[in-house]
Amino acid sequence: MGFKTFAAFWAVSFLFVITPGADWAYAISAGLRGRVVVPAVGGLLSGHLLATLIVTAGVGGIVAGAPAVMMGMTIAGAAYLVWLGVNLLRHPSVPKAGTTEEADSWQQWVIKGACISGLNPKVFLLFLALLPQFTEPASAWPIPLQMVTLGLVHTLSCAVVYLLIGFCSESVLKARPRAALLVSNSSGAAMILVGLLLLTEQALG
Repeated sequence: MGFKTFAAFWAVSFLFVITPGADWAYAISAGLRGRVVVPAVGGLLSGHLLATLIVTAGVGGIVAGAPAVMMGMTIAGAAYLVWLGVNLLRHPSVPKAGTTEEADSWQQWVIKGACISGLNPKVFLLFLALLPQFTEPASAWPIPLQMVTLGLVHTLSCAVVYLLIGFCSESVLKARPRAALLVSNSSGAAMILVGLLLLTEQALG
């Protein structure tokens, strides 16, 4: 694969990464909790890696062509986002001095992050639409290896952006309880909005 192909793919995928959405909201909420940014982002990234492997294995085309499966993914992902958003509004992520996270909270944040990105059909369809377009049949690299590499490039961009968002939320808002509460509520509302939009699209489709 040539450098131009990598650069072109990175430019397109980066636009999706910097667009606020459910992943952003989750990274922000993790930053407000403190000490869980890395596991939370790690969970999000695992969902992107899973989507890469599914598309690379050729399962992506089969799943995308099965309306019932896509409908199930959409409903499950949307319902999960709404549930997380409601819980975030009920229990806002506001940092408090002298508090520490429970030991098992790291695992919980990883699982939640994996579910947010792994159950999001938008992530899956993004990989299904983008990865094949940027492969080079004439390249010495096998097509599956090219797709995995491109998926890793996208995941790396996600890692950098989401970690910055999470740690910036922690450092900037830690001493500002009111601002932290506002951002936390906004993150919860964003998750609910994304979930409702997914359900609406499914109902209208």
